[in-house]
Parts: sequence; structure tokens; C-alpha cells
Amino acid sequence: MELVNKLKDEMLERVNIQDALQNVYDLERLVGKVAYGNVNARELVQLKRSLQQAPSIFEAVNKLGIEGRAVTKEAELCEALADHLQNALVDEPPISTKDGGMIRKGFHEQLDEYREANENGKTWLSNLEREEREKSSIKTLKIGYNRVFGYYLEVSRGQSHLVPDYFERKQTLTNAERYVTPELKDMERKILDAQEKMEVLEYDLFVQIRETTKAQITKIQQLAKVISYIDVLQGFAVVSENRRFTRPTFTDDRTLNLVNSRHPVVEVTIPAGDYVANDVHLHEEREMLLITGPNMAGKSTYMRQVAIISIMAQIGCYVPCDTAQLPRFDRIFTRIGAADDLVSGQSTFMVEMVETEYALNQATNNSLILLDEIGRGTSTYDGMALAQAIIEFIHERVRAKTLFSTHYHELTVLEEELETLDNVHVKAEEEDGNVVFLHRVEAGRADKSYGIHVAKLASLPTEVTDRAETLLRTYESEQPTAPVQERTEPMPDEQLTLFEEPKRAEKVKEPKPTTDRELAQLKEELQQLDVLHLTPFEALEKLYEWQRKLR
Repeated sequence: MELVNKLKDEMLERVNIQDALQNVYDLERLVGKVAYGNVNARELVQLKRSLQQAPSIFEAVNKLGIEGRAVTKEAELCEALADHLQNALVDEPPISTKDGGMIRKGFHEQLDEYREANENGKTWLSNLEREEREKSSIKTLKIGYNRVFGYYLEVSRGQSHLVPDYFERKQTLTNAERYVTPELKDMERKILDAQEKMEVLEYDLFVQIRETTKAQITKIQQLAKVISYIDVLQGFAVVSENRRFTRPTFTDDRTLNLVNSRHPVVEVTIPAGDYVANDVHLHEEREMLLITGPNMAGKSTYMRQVAIISIMAQIGCYVPCDTAQLPRFDRIFTRIGAADDLVSGQSTFMVEMVETEYALNQATNNSLILLDEIGRGTSTYDGMALAQAIIEFIHERVRAKTLFSTHYHELTVLEEELETLDNVHVKAEEEDGNVVFLHRVEAGRADKSYGIHVAKLASLPTEVTDRAETLLRTYESEQPTAPVQERTEPMPDEQLTLFEEPKRAEKVKEPKPTTDRELAQLKEELQQLDVLHLTPFEALEKLYEWQRKLR
């Protein structure tokens, strides 16, 4: 964090580092190709250019003080290897390693001799072409080469009558004839011999260079690690300055205090100034927040920004807050969004339970837990029972900093039972039958979810949303709210069974008396029933019918 602060303040050194990093290639990828022996000369030149930037990067970082020097001392500069590659390879080598043209002139004496012989041979061929054209008066005469026939003299068909007697026909084409001379054959052997030796020697030299580089892999990897670390830190400094982030501080008393915190990604996707910042306060007497509020109001965003800010702080970056005090979390557990794993036979709800189980069993009091809408994949009472049991377990056993969002407004009464749980809600206002999301988190509970309003925003047919509103009014007036189960005794020390629905007092219905005649009819039906030819569904239907009659 201190080095990020210095990079943020020392703009000149940061710019020097950025300029040098522009010429650093993916060192890890290049080292991998060296290790496997499939690196080409062009990639070794990229490695060389990267290594040549290291001294200027280290020099700029060292100027930042003791923190900078502590980073650069972790790696060697590999300057000897960079010089070796500079002396050995041309600046723009070909991709192929078999056709030559990779090794710099002056690097190897024998290779230079072969090259000179090859170049002299080409000069001789150029002179021969000019001489033969003058002697024979064949203006279209030219010397060519291919891998099958070697070097040849080519004459157009219209001037073939001017060909001298010492020309030997080599090949006939549609519009030209190709010839050789004893002198051309002799020079061809010399040129091709020199070229073959040159290519073989150049490839051998390239292999030696590659092996020399391979011997330095460990040092290059360590240097790559340090350079990438510096790159990340200067990136932190740039984004912290450009986005006006705040330097966080860490507390030892597990206090989390974020003032005007923002989601760093969502903030840049909306017009400047439109993002609504929110405070988050958690401490020893306030470990959990039960978050209620409408759909689309920003509950998930509020939860995620706490996690992202915590991660940013712990990796050394400034954070999008006016003030940030954070504990050091050992882990962050999340259950946000909906997903399934059908290949493994797990439904959306099962995946939700598995992820929740992992958080409950792995989290410590130094962890951060984010649980979003737990229990929504099952019946209302099942889901509410699970949600309450999970909240109680975290409160009593885990005691991790926890953000728990829900649409089960009945759970908000837990604030009165659980000492370190507080209710907060995302503010929304209803105007002329439309909901306005304020995205502001305030203390207290919400009593509505505005799901039908969200359906309207999604442009569901009006007939559907109007009918839904009618049904909602009916449900709210006719169906009593299931009470939240109050705990009558402390949570036992042994592991709780989280998936057991709390027993609720139910009004027992008195069964209707069944007459003897009805019993006789049922007995007769049972005796006449062909059980072996019933499908499972038909059997269930029969059982349901008899049960209804007995009631």
C-alpha cells in the first residue's frame, strides 16, 4: 500500500515505469516456449527487448525509497543474457528457424565466410546475366532458380532462335525455354554448397542461443514476477488517482466502516455523478445486516461493493469510499445469483444449499459472508425456516461479518432476538402507482418488495400485471403471515440440522365422522381394485380420493 501511495504521488517516476512497460512482452509465455524448445528467433528478440527494459524500470522503482528497493532486490536484471541476445540475433528475424537470416553479422566468423561466398556467388550470377545478354543480344534473358532445377538461363520463346550453341536446354515452358551452361553449373554447386552449410550452421547457432536462454529460465521467471508486480502496483496508482479513490486503513478490532462507498465497476457504467453512495458500519456489536427492500433497488450491488472494496484494500489498492476502515478478512464467501449444475444432477436450489453449506462450515469469525435471497427456491415456509436457521447459526456459531438480503420481511423481527443483527433496507418511494428506486440504504426494515412493479418495468403484458395486483390484494387480505419461530432455548453445542423446518402451532381440524355405509363402499372399492395394473400416478390418485372421503 505504501508503494502504491508513492507511485501515486511521484508522477514522473510512474510515467517512466509506464513507458518502459510498453516494450515488455508476456515474459511468462516466452519463457514457457523456451522451456519447451519451440521458441523462434523473433520471440527471442521480444524476450531481449523485454529484458532491456528491466534496468530502467528498476531504476525508477528504486527512487521511490526503501519500499521500492525491497521489491527490486527480489530479482536479477539478466543483463548478460540481454547483451548476448542483442549480439547474436538480428533486429527483425524471420519466423522460420530453418531458412537462415537470424544471426547477426559478426557473431560467428565461419558463418560470415559462408555468407560472403553466397553473396559473391549472387554477384557473379548478376554479372553473368548481364554478360550473356550482351553477347547473345537476347534482351529477355534472365537467370532464375528453383529447388527442382537449380539455377537456369530463361529465354522467351520469341527469341529462342538467338540462343548460342553452348546453351544446353534444361526445360521447355509454354512461353519460354530454360538453359544451362557449364560455367553456370559449376557456380551453382559452389553457391548451393555455401548456402546449405550456412543454413545448417546458422540453425546450430540458434539452438545454442536457445539453450543458453533456457539455462536462465529461473532468473527470467523471477524477474517476470517482479515486473508484473510493479505493473499491477502502478495500475493501482493510476486508477486510484483517476477515480479519486481513498487509501484504506486496517483495524485490529474487526471494525468495518465505509463512508460513501461505491461499486467501482457499476459506477463507471452510468453517467458521472448518478451513482448513489452508501455507508456500511459493522463492529463487535453489529456483526450482521439483514437487508430488505424492493427488487431492482440495489441490495446485491450494496453487498458486492463491500466484498470488492475489501478485496481491493487487501491487495494494496485504494478504494471507492470517502473513508474506509476494514478488518483483514481471511476469506470471503458469497451466495449471490442463481445457477444450476444439471450435468451433476443439481438443481438451482441444491446448488444454493451446497454453496451455503460450504460457507457455514468453512467461515470463521474473521471471514466475510454475503448471502443473497437464501431459500427462494422452495416453498415459502421452507425457505423462511431455512433462512432463519442459517441466520441464527451464523449469529451464534460463526460470528462472521455477514450481509444477508431477503424478501422474507417476517425475518426482520429477528433484530429483537439476535444481539448483533440489525435491519437495514434499500429505500424506494411509490408515486402515482409507480415505484421510484432511490438506491439509498437506511436503517430499519422494508415491508414491500414491489415485484409487480419490476414486472411492469420488464414490459410484461398489462393483463398479467393487473391480474397479479388483484391476486396480491386477495392473498394479503385472506392469508395470515406465518410467524417467525422464536427460540425458547439456546442453540445446542452440537452441529445443528439446518434444513429442519421449525415446528409451528397448527390448528388441528376435527375429522368428519365416516358412516358405516361409506366405509363399506371404500372396502368394496379396495377389494375390486386391480393393484398390479395400476400406474404409480393412478395409485396416488386413488389414495388421495379415499383420504378425502375419510375426512
